[in-house]
Parts: sequence; structure tokens; C-alpha cells
Amino acid sequence: MSVFFISDLHLDAARPNCVTAFLQYLKTRTQGEELYILGDLFEVWIGDDHETELSQRVVNALAECPAHIYFMAGNRDFLVGAEFARKTGITLIEEPYVIRINNERVLLLHGDSLCTKDEAYMRVRPMLRDPVFQKQLLMKPTAERLEIAGNARQESQAHTSKTELEIMDVTPEAVIEALIANSATTLIHGHTHRPFDHLSVLSNSTGRRMVLGDWDEFGWHIYLEDSDLVLDSFPI
Repeated sequence: MSVFFISDLHLDAARPNCVTAFLQYLKTRTQGEELYILGDLFEVWIGDDHETELSQRVVNALAECPAHIYFMAGNRDFLVGAEFARKTGITLIEEPYVIRINNERVLLLHGDSLCTKDEAYMRVRPMLRDPVFQKQLLMKPTAERLEIAGNARQESQAHTSKTELEIMDVTPEAVIEALIANSATTLIHGHTHRPFDHLSVLSNSTGRRMVLGDWDEFGWHIYLEDSDLVLDSFPI
């Protein structure tokens, strides 16, 4: 069995190359396999009831893909819900999520929970993940949700532009705590847009942190090859 992992595609109508690349990816890379999407598939998702040309293309492509697809929400698409899952046939999973590869426990996260030095974001994150807040947000009219999403996007860009990169990266202690708490030896996540394969992240034993990159000029994925996980990129 082969397993694929992707995240941070940030699909948006304004970025047609990435949309085309993802649809092609589903057709050519994941035939009959398992695919894990670890958040931020969409640049913004205001609810399953808001249908656009982009959302329909993605829904149809996911539904037609023969792979067993698992979806974990990110900080951009935390409103993806049961209706989206029904239409696409995907399985929604919540973090932390642990799978077994070669009889080892592999921890899957979006990655934002590890950025504990970004105190401003960490104060907001619990609200975004709160089912009560999400339900209240989904009850608002579409136009209002679009306005809220637009404002949040601008605030996020402003925050990113004035915050040091190291603060927005994961905290090493948080990585170690997450691995130990979930009895895992490997962690796979996205969010930081800093693709890299980090080895020996645990102080007293071997550990591994594999970071997925965002899709822009290149697409990034992790896949299982000859019983080993490989981080790789490909041109878009």
C-alpha cells in the first residue's frame, strides 16, 4: 500500500495553476491509494453551503478519485464539514491523528498548534476550532461570512508581515511534547510553509519531523517508497 500526504494548497480561483495541478494530481498520483490532506486545501472556506465554480470542480474531482481520502482541517478551511464529506466521499479526521506505517506510530497534525510562540494567533485558535463558534458563524448570511473571511485574511496578512519568521515557526518543545503524548516516532505536518525532513527531534531517542510545503511554483507531497517516507516536490 502507498500513502500520500499533502497540505497547504490554498486553492483559490485567483491561482488557477494550483487548482489545475491539484486536479491533475488526483488523476495521476493517487490511483487506488490513501491520500491525507492535512489542512488548508482551500485559501478560504466559508461553509459547505457556499457553492462556487471552484468548489464544484474540487468536489467533483475528489468524488471521482479512487483513492481513500482523509481530510484534516487547517486554519483556513476549518468550516469544511459533513456535507462536503458526503458529496466527495472523503473521511474527515481531527487532530491529533495517529496512523501506523511499518508498525510505527506516525502523528498527523496541520501544524498551527505547534506554533506556541505566536501568542496572538494562539489566543485566536481555540475560538476558530470551537464547534459553538463555528455553528454561529455558519448561521450568518453568505455575504456576511464572505466579509468576515475577507477581513480575517487581511488581518492575517498584516500579522504575518510584521511578525518574525521564527515566532511563526513551530516551537521545538511543542514538537517533542506532541510526539511523546501520542507515543509517536514520526510527525508529519504543514502550515509553516517550510518543507524539510528533520531527524533526531527527540532528545533521548530517534524522532522525525517531516514538514510539507505549500503549493505555489512547486507542489509538495510526502509518500511511502520502499518502506520509507519521502518528502518531494514537483513543478506546477
